[in-house]
Amino acid sequence: MYDIIGNIAVIHKRDKKLANKILKNRHIHAVYHRGKISGRLRIPKLMWVAGEKIYETIHKESGCSFKIDLRKCYFSPRLGTDRMNISQRIRRGEEILVMFSGIAPYPIVIAKHSKAKRIYCIELGKDSVRYADKNIKMNKMKNIIVFQGDVRKIVPKLNRKFDRILMPRPQLSETFLKEAFMVAKRGTIIHYYDFEIKKKIHEIIDLVEESAKKSKKKIKILDFKPIREIAPYKYNVRLDFKIV
Repeated sequence: MYDIIGNIAVIHKRDKKLANKILKNRHIHAVYHRGKISGRLRIPKLMWVAGEKIYETIHKESGCSFKIDLRKCYFSPRLGTDRMNISQRIRRGEEILVMFSGIAPYPIVIAKHSKAKRIYCIELGKDSVRYADKNIKMNKMKNIIVFQGDVRKIVPKLNRKFDRILMPRPQLSETFLKEAFMVAKRGTIIHYYDFEIKKKIHEIIDLVEESAKKSKKKIKILDFKPIREIAPYKYNVRLDFKIV
């Protein structure tokens, strides 16, 4: 199992034979093994296996280009289908908030394939924000605004309500639902991401409903779907719900 990000392959098990086989594809210049993900920014440790020792690459997806340094920023090409799926749901004139926006793949795909009015992004990692700014300029997007900092500190300062909120969270213990409800209004659609490992579907729904109750919001569940497999029988999932 491996991922292709630009001209770099990231394998999930250290396997020199597999790495050399992958390098036969002339498009691939380097192969790394992905180690454990740790730290607040959830950036995986990369170990060189074969090919050139390069870390910066440009990944193309859905008519968009993303420059990234894999040592410093997190990016998953496996979320490409989900990014396009979300962009196709957006109505003309929506104002959107993307939490944990990384190098801005969700905002840029949304801006490219929808008629969203404005997309606000919040990202903690300074390196990710630096690459997000580069990617926004490279893709010539004019309606994306990026804030660097903690979601808990940035959201209360936004002083606005959003039509749609995306929460593509890394594996964190904090849900950040409280912050999402702060800037939600009646009709707001929230896309909440979680990991179905120890939790079951009903537990994730219960968690969201309990948080809504604490924030004095009523919600309607719209959809629940797995968006990528991260290990056998372990999925990154998305729960869509609406403020009513």
